[in-house]
Amino acid sequence: MNELRTDLVSLILSLAMKFSMATVLLVFLLLIGFIFYNGLAYISWDLFAWEYNSENVSMMPAIINTLHMIVIALSISLPLGLFGAIFLSEYGNKRSKILAVVRIGSDALVGIPSIVYGLFGYLAFVIYFGFKTSIIAGALTLAIMILPLILRSSEEALRAIPMSFREASFALGAGKLRTIFAIVVPAAIPGILAGVILSIGRIVGESAALLYTSGSVAKVASAMDSGRTLSVHMYAISSEGLHVNEAYSTAMVLIIIVFFINLLSNFIAKKLTKA
Repeated sequence: MNELRTDLVSLILSLAMKFSMATVLLVFLLLIGFIFYNGLAYISWDLFAWEYNSENVSMMPAIINTLHMIVIALSISLPLGLFGAIFLSEYGNKRSKILAVVRIGSDALVGIPSIVYGLFGYLAFVIYFGFKTSIIAGALTLAIMILPLILRSSEEALRAIPMSFREASFALGAGKLRTIFAIVVPAAIPGILAGVILSIGRIVGESAALLYTSGSVAKVASAMDSGRTLSVHMYAISSEGLHVNEAYSTAMVLIIIVFFINLLSNFIAKKLTKA
């Protein structure tokens, strides 16, 4: 009787997992299919012209600004998040109340709405520090936004490395610092890059915070100039109501860029893991 009940529970759980997986896959295919169906027919070379105007509604300046934003935001948040994660996982006292508050605070910051970060970035970087609406103001805001995500994902990746790795390194005479950067961090790179990929996705898809900080000027912008990213560009042309089809094309290109960034990150992770 107990065996029959156990088999029945296992069958129900197995069917539930398969149903959940199929539902997620179906929603993903419907979403991607809907965007590509509406956007593929309106892809043209005019959408990739170097300069934007009201006729071609080119997304090329927004693509360049988006890549610019990713590089600046990650160059600030990735070192801070990684070194912070190393301290929390390798040097911090597990019973420390201060570190417990840091972890709780970082978890809470991940769930804060982006509009709140946008208002903070507007008050801090645009007004107080005098950066005005610019790429650097938007990148600093996004760096603060993704820092808790990189910190917590990197910490979990470092904690997942077995203690035997560290003990073997210590047994061979390596110091703690050398063990961390030669053994632990390379082994944790796939997990760290998973956090980086999620951060890139949040940067690419962010619009509310950037409307307050980087602005929506449709041109290739330097760090101190105002410029729109792809998500802001998509919001701007769709809200006008004149180029809704081109907005679907922009969304399609946005998905393709995120997909290739994920592929590149996975390729780098495999190369570094083999090395």
